[in-house]
Amino acid sequence: MIFAYNNPETDEYGWQEHWGVKFKWTPEHLTPKDLEPLIHTYDTVATEAVKRLDEISPPSYSRELLKEPSDVPLAEKRPRRDLYELLQKHAATDEKVRRLWSEINFVPSWVDWAQIERGQKVFYRYGGPAITAVSKPELEKILVETLDRTGGFSVEVVRRCLLETTQHTLNVTRDLKSIKPGGDGFVDSVRVRLLHASVRRRIMNMSETNPGYYNTKAFGIPINDLDCIGTINTFSATVIWMGLPRQGIWLRRQETADYLALWRYVAYLMGTPHAWLSMPESARRMMESLLVAEIKPSPASARLANNIVAGLQGQPPTYASRDFLCAQTHWLNGRELSEALRVERPSLFYFGLVLGQCILFMALSYANRSIGYLDERNIKLVRKALNKVLLHDKSMGGLGYTTKFNFKYIPSFDKPSTELGAALTKMPKRLGRVERTALISLVTTATLMCVLSTWICLKVARWLGN
Repeated sequence: MIFAYNNPETDEYGWQEHWGVKFKWTPEHLTPKDLEPLIHTYDTVATEAVKRLDEISPPSYSRELLKEPSDVPLAEKRPRRDLYELLQKHAATDEKVRRLWSEINFVPSWVDWAQIERGQKVFYRYGGPAITAVSKPELEKILVETLDRTGGFSVEVVRRCLLETTQHTLNVTRDLKSIKPGGDGFVDSVRVRLLHASVRRRIMNMSETNPGYYNTKAFGIPINDLDCIGTINTFSATVIWMGLPRQGIWLRRQETADYLALWRYVAYLMGTPHAWLSMPESARRMMESLLVAEIKPSPASARLANNIVAGLQGQPPTYASRDFLCAQTHWLNGRELSEALRVERPSLFYFGLVLGQCILFMALSYANRSIGYLDERNIKLVRKALNKVLLHDKSMGGLGYTTKFNFKYIPSFDKPSTELGAALTKMPKRLGRVERTALISLVTTATLMCVLSTWICLKVARWLGN
């Protein structure tokens, strides 16, 4: 059933199902009408600060909007600026810039550093399945309209874009020093906030020049509060109640509260409404409300989802085939949503491989978290491995550099949308690294079950024979 809750504006409360997720709709849930005002509100503090920084140090693309004649390519117009450094430099002299600087460096009273540190450990305790969960294509309906115009999800650059997002995720979860003011995770969060403000200003300026480019009445302000809530939800509540459970892993209640506390502080740094993350119950209701209101696949979201699959196909460090990535998408998103995103359904063999991967994740996760020594050791190893493989070591498929989240994928009238692209590499002739590991896990599990079943049958036969 794709949309069992056919009329979320009514008072017909009770158990419902949406995109394969069953939940109890209550008066505390937010209907699409309740959420609609959030598409017209946005992070004004960062937007006003970036406007002032644009006046102090104009971006290289500004001449295009002003239609200044120039024979100099945009990339060579002036050195690429660093908005975070500009923010630091002018915080003492400009009121609007100072307002943003003061806000991000103020630590709210609800922040509990010990709890946030525990939340960081939750991510690495379930590192493999957590990374898998946040990488799945889903895409909220209104956010897609902005992403479609930036070009950041074209098949040529989507892998790099995802790795840059992974840098942010790994830095905010690395350790307490990293997320505190001045740390790498803190700085990444502020840089992403400044990037969002730049994209928002760019698209709004373009829509003023050409009203048909972006329909603010229908889609709201670009990168609005609802978009930002949806993004934080993808890395927090969706991981807890969808991504991990669909891989056979359920967090303990304290782990849930700790992980949400971490992402509440990240949301605060990024200028996103965050009160809904204060309690597990309200976070889950928000996730379910967004499922009803925001997950509405469109041709644009289908293109972006397929570009993610094509961009990752055959690429290091996993070298996964398209069939395996499609099976993983169906497993994590469900059949209805995956079909709506036009992600093809592969053979049962690849679903078997995904099952094998889930069994491996479950075995490692539950075993390690049950023993204190193994848990701490596993967290350290996973943290080190993910940072090396995904960020530092380019030879293993990592990003290979530290991104400053500059405004690289710039919307233009020439490319109003992102095209559906073809895979950059051919389908591998043999199973990729992740597939071979999953197959070994599946075969090992099947063998152990056969041995156990045989042993039980022999015991029962001997008992009956006596």
